[in-house]
Parts: sequence; C-alpha cells; structure tokens
Amino acid sequence: MKTFFIVLLVGALVAALGVIVAYNAISIPNANAAYEKETSFVYYRGGKDELGRYIADSQDRDSLPYDEIPQLMKDAAVAAEDRTFWDNSGIDVKGILRALVNNNTGGTQSGASTITQQYVKNLYLTQERTYTRKVKEAVISLKISRQKSKEDILAGYLNTIYFGRGAYGVQAASNAYFGKPAAKINLREAAALAAILNDPNDLDPSNGEESISELDGRYRYVINSMVKMGMVDAAEGDKAKESLPKFKKPRSDSRYGGQKGHALKLVRDELLRLEDEQGNPLVTEDEINGGGLRITTTLTKKTMRTVEEAVNDVRPEDKKAYVGEKGDPKDALHVGAATVDVKTGALRGFYGGQDFLESQTNWAATGAMAGSTMKAFTMAAALDAGYSLKDSWNGNSPMEFPGIKVRNSGQSASDPYGHSYGAQVSSLTAMEKSINTAFVEMSDSLPDKSKDVYKMAVAAGLPPEKADPKHPGIGMTTRDFSAEDFLLTLGKNRTSPINMANAYATIANRGVHNDVHVVSKVVDANGAVIYERDDSEKGRRAMDEDVADDTSYSLQQVVSQGTGQAAGAVVQPAAGKTGTATNADDNVSSAWFVGYTPQLATAVAYTRGDGDDALDGWLDTFFGADYPADTWVKIMGPLTDQLDYEEFPPPAWLDGEAPESGHAPYVPPAEPEPEPTKEPEPSKEPEPSKEPEPSETPTPTEPTDPPTIDPSDIPTAPSTEPGPGGPEGPGGGGGGENDGGGRGPG
Repeated sequence: MKTFFIVLLVGALVAALGVIVAYNAISIPNANAAYEKETSFVYYRGGKDELGRYIADSQDRDSLPYDEIPQLMKDAAVAAEDRTFWDNSGIDVKGILRALVNNNTGGTQSGASTITQQYVKNLYLTQERTYTRKVKEAVISLKISRQKSKEDILAGYLNTIYFGRGAYGVQAASNAYFGKPAAKINLREAAALAAILNDPNDLDPSNGEESISELDGRYRYVINSMVKMGMVDAAEGDKAKESLPKFKKPRSDSRYGGQKGHALKLVRDELLRLEDEQGNPLVTEDEINGGGLRITTTLTKKTMRTVEEAVNDVRPEDKKAYVGEKGDPKDALHVGAATVDVKTGALRGFYGGQDFLESQTNWAATGAMAGSTMKAFTMAAALDAGYSLKDSWNGNSPMEFPGIKVRNSGQSASDPYGHSYGAQVSSLTAMEKSINTAFVEMSDSLPDKSKDVYKMAVAAGLPPEKADPKHPGIGMTTRDFSAEDFLLTLGKNRTSPINMANAYATIANRGVHNDVHVVSKVVDANGAVIYERDDSEKGRRAMDEDVADDTSYSLQQVVSQGTGQAAGAVVQPAAGKTGTATNADDNVSSAWFVGYTPQLATAVAYTRGDGDDALDGWLDTFFGADYPADTWVKIMGPLTDQLDYEEFPPPAWLDGEAPESGHAPYVPPAEPEPEPTKEPEPSKEPEPSKEPEPSETPTPTEPTDPPTIDPSDIPTAPSTEPGPGGPEGPGGGGGGENDGGGRGPG
C-alpha cells in the first residue's frame, strides 16, 4: 500500500511538472485571421436599408461590443454551454480527462468545453479533436482567463461562434434566423439561438421535422437552465416553452443575385479608387472584405426598382432570353439604363441587364456605340466657338467631305441617299431632326474640328480616351473615343449609360459638372468616419452657363417637336436626344435615348449579343424614339411625378463671332413690295340720269362648250407632304464605322 501511494505521489508530481512545463512552453498564438475579420455592410442612400455585404472567407460576421449584446442572449449562452462560466478558471478538467480517455481507448472523440475553451479553439486553434490540441486549448484558456475579463471572453465567444446559415456571431445569426438585429430579439429567440449553438448544422429548423424536434428538446433544456439559474422566473419560462419562435426562411446564396451583384461590383471598384488626404488608398481589398466597414451608397431602393421594372415592362417579351439560356450570344437583347442626380452627379439607380449570377457584364457600365447622342456635345462646342442656334448648315444628303460620304436617315428605294432637308437648316432644326450632314459640317467648321467635340464631351463627363484616375467615370473607359475621329459627332465611340447620363446632367446643371459616383460615406469598424462626400460642394465648370442653356434648349426642342416626342409624356419639362449607331456591316447595333428633367438625367441603351450585333431585321423596331424612349418615360415618370415642378432656364440665344463664314442664319427673300396705287380723283357732281328706255328681251340660245386647256400649261404648286424621314419621320442616324452615314434614325 505504501508503494502505491509513493507511485501515486510521483505520478502527481510528474503530472504537475508536466502542466508547469506545458504552461510555460505554450504561448498564446496569433488569432486566426478569419475570426478577426468582420463583414462589411453596404447600404442604400440614407444608411438604413441594407443593399448587400462583403463577406470574408464566407464568414458572415458583424461583431458587437459586450454592452450591445442583449442580456438575454448572454444569459442563454451561459445557461446552454457553461453554467459555471462566471466562476470557473476557464477550463473543464472533466472534459479534458474524458477526451484523454476516449482518444486513448478508441472511444468517441468528444470535448465538452467551457465557453473560454470554445472561444480559444475558434480564435486561436483548429477544429481537430486530438489530445495535443486539447492540452493547448486548456493551457491557452488558463492564460486567457488571466489576461482578459469574463465580459471580454463572453463577447468574443458570441462574436466568433458559428450559428449555422453562414452566420458567425450573434448579430449575423439574429439576422439570418429572425431577420432583425440582435438588439431586438426576445427570450424565445435568444434561447433558440443558444440551443442551435450545440449543433448548428443539424438543429436548423429549415432541415425538416426531425431537426425541429431535436431543436425543441435542446430549446427546452436552455429555458430550464435559465430558470434554474434565476435568469428568468418559472412562469416566464413555462410560457416560453409553449412553442419555438417563428423562424425566417433561410436565404439562398443570393448575395450577388439580380442587380445586387452589379451594384456591389460598382461600389467595390469605386472604394478601391478612393484616396485619403495623403493620396494613399482609402481602403484595401482585405478591408473591404473583412474590415467591418459600413458603406453608404447613393443608390435608392425606389430608383433601382423603378429602372428594373421599366426595362421589364417595355422590352419585347420574345427578346428576354439571356445568353446562358440559349447559348448563342446573338439571341440576347441587352438593356442598360442609369439615372443620375443632375445637381450632384450621384448615381441613383441603374439596370445592368441579366442577373449577375448569369453574367457579370453590366450593360449600364459597359454600354454601346453612342450614335447621335454625341450631337449634344457638338452643339455645345459650336455654341462655345461662336455659332448660334440660328446659324445655318447644309442638310442635304448625301454630302461629300474629304474622303467621306455622309448621308441622312430616311433611305428608301426612291431616296437611297437619305432625306435631304435643304441647303440651309438652322442649328435648332438640325438637332430636332437629327440631321447627320448638318452636324458633320458643324463639327468640321469648329476651330479644332472633332477635337473640340472631344474636349467638350470629356469636360461634360465622358471618360477620356486614356484613363484619367481623377475623373474615371463609372464602369469602362469610353472606347473608340478619339479626338482625331472626323465623325465623332455621329458617335461610333462606345460609352456607358451611366457616363452618358452624367454628361447630359452637366448640360442640365447649366454647365457645371459633378463626377458621377456611387459611394457617399464610409465608416470603419470602430465607428470612425473615414470618408464622406460633400454633395453641397459645387463641381467644376465644363461649359459656360449660356452655352449649356442654349444646348439644353435645342434638346428641349427634340422632345417638343423633334425625334424624341415620346419623352414629352413626363410631367416635368424634359430634354433629350435619340440615337442609333451602325456597325461595320452597316447594321444598326445600338439604339439610345438620353434625356433629363431639371432634377434627374437618365440614359437607356438597347444592344444585342456582344454589343455589336444587328438590331435591324431582328428587333421589330430599332428607333431610339421607340423602345429606348418608352423605357425612359417608364423610368422618369414615377421618379419625377412627386418632385416639385421646375422649369428650365430660358435660352440665352448666343450670337458670337463665328469662326467660319457662310453659316449666317437663313433669311428668306423678302416679298416684292406692291407699287403704290394712285388716289382716285374726286368725281364731278353726277348729272341727273335719264329714265332708262325699256329694252327688248333677247332670245335664249344653247350654252357653248368651255375652251380646251392643255394641262401642261397649268403651273403646279410644290408638294407639302413630308418625304421619307421628313418632319413626320425619324431624324438622322448615328455614325457607321464605314462611311459614317449610319442609316438608322437618330
């Protein structure tokens, strides 16, 4: 017996020595990076409604300080997982011994642990169930208990533990299971979450009746434990046990579904472009994904919904197939649309096309050939150079320029070269009817020709030919956009609806440009504001106020009596421009309508396949005045109906010194003045008349035939009926890549 006690004592001493050695040898490692990351949240304008989130390593986590975790949740977790939490040293000796026995006898690997041990396992170690890991867990738990308060440990535990449904931490779990923040959960919901902690994968009630039954048993255990520990009274506990709380259906992995993925991509791209005051990147990719940022955007729920509904209402039913459904890109009709705040450049909403999960191409940010929408910048450049709205241009078709033949729309068998409007049409008429030949002549009459059009377009908001990090726009840099392009005014360059809406917003804003943007505020995980855009600041002047007002007036005439009359259906005053463009095969590849009210600017573009495939012969109508304009009305009507009515400023009627002669306003020849008639001489007093003598009645005769007249001798008046593409028809088309005379209507 004496020998037994000696052996036992030696064994205890060796064990104690082993614990001391282990305690000194094992240090607290660095925390697992994934468990220190927090989900970054993205909000609609105003910062209340969630738009989406960036999740690091598929771990949806939103950490809360101890004081913001509901007491009910803290009590339920302790009652469910570690009743001695507030008194123990951080380890469960029985659990360690049980794990040791099971691991050495082939029994089931288990590890009933304290909350501290679970926290250590999640934050510092792996999930393997081995003796070595269990020893490390115990030693680190002892050390953590000495270094941190119980409150910090419990908060860390509730912020890192996995609750199922992709949710790490109580805040994410509360949203995942109940659709509300943790601060609003009740006793039943807190107890249910604490119960689910025991086995998140099997106790999720969405798994079926068996899981619900098992969850109910664990749920009752948690409630009973809370009653025994005096956390709730018996009556309250009995009432809570009557039923489980009502759970929210688990969401499918739709974090990027629909338009949400396109929006989150735009936000991410802009965040990575932002710089702090020292010119350093504001945030990194890792901080976006796991930095716990709170990002408020300029997008509104109403605008996003309205734009999407408008597109779905207007585009033809038989052209809604996505590329992925039929496999042939030419079977896909793409619609890109975007709405921008005129006064600030804030992107309020957009439609990027197909579901983001189907394709990551955002047609609101990618766009298509601009067509005749570029004529607005030619007009502004001409007014800036000294021309006026009344100056005249050649509207006949075709017209020969150096090495290029340009024609108007309205081609037909009898009029193969497009409709001619006369040798002298005013700038206003050229815009109303979208006359290609007049605008090419206008561009060619500028001091620096197409370079002036290019400069004006870039100043207004189109991204330049070469990327400019200071003014990048949103989405792709404008492609095929060259200051040397003689036919730039006809728009074979590609640009996006987002950037085109922003450029037209500059005109509506009387020439003041604000960079289009989608991020308005960024708050870090500690609650500090690290970025906030001040929309009260004025932008930079892109064109003189009078130039903008006159350009705007010309675009108002397009709506009131030109090719864009469909846009007049909105309540607010409207201005805008239709546009089509032709591809290398002389087929129409895009149809546009870009317009604005005094408050909002919206651009809509219809394209097919990869953006260059033919619309004519495939779509029943490819006029910008049809589907694009109708979509524009469906967007702008609901968005502006409730806004205060605003008028556009009147035109300035600029009349500067034209840089080139020969374009003076057309003055019709004056009618010759009639020769003055002589005043009649006063007559003498009339002599009294004699009584008339009665005459004999003549004998009636047969009527004679009227004289014969040769019809060729009768002069004919000129016809007043409009010809193809005339006043009643579509205006000029966008620029084709071959001869620039695009046959599609403008």
